[in-house]
Amino acid sequence: MDEVMDIQKLQAVIEAVLFTMGQSVELSSLARAVGHDEETTRKLIHYLMDKYEAENRGMKIIELEDRFQMCTKPDFYEYLIKVAAVPKKQVLTDVLLETLSIVAYKQPVTKLEIEKIRGVKSDHAVNKLVEYGLICEVGRLDAPGRPILFSTTEEFLRRFGVGSIEDLPSVNPERMDEFKEEAKEEAQLKLKF
Repeated sequence: MDEVMDIQKLQAVIEAVLFTMGQSVELSSLARAVGHDEETTRKLIHYLMDKYEAENRGMKIIELEDRFQMCTKPDFYEYLIKVAAVPKKQVLTDVLLETLSIVAYKQPVTKLEIEKIRGVKSDHAVNKLVEYGLICEVGRLDAPGRPILFSTTEEFLRRFGVGSIEDLPSVNPERMDEFKEEAKEEAQLKLKF
């Protein structure tokens, strides 16, 4: 019985830390808080995650690489907006989504590389994605002019429900030829107008 109480207390500590922080917390920090190793702490958190899901709670814990965050389940958003002011919706246009996907799959990437892939200037799209917190500067390329390198952020992972960049869906190699052909056709149409 003592061991069960100990586990419950450790989980309560994890809940308190995640709730209070309001943002993602590194696994190592949570392990320090509960006084256990990272493997044990991860098991405690995953047990809590399963428990929240089984009990159909309004909250859930999400994993973002080696970080964890407590958040509201998306199913309950409509109830939240009845109480809170509706936040300004950030619209991701096709241009922004295209740019974001290039950054996600090619990161770290420079603006010049993005423009080379897209075939058009991408200043506005990159600036908007930085403003929305979906990409950020992660350094500079060791090349003439030292161009800025961009990568996706933790907010990107959170918004798209991905735990890690490795979890992004891979593009089917058979579809690549189809995509290339569509891009060529689209480029030809633009040249005609």
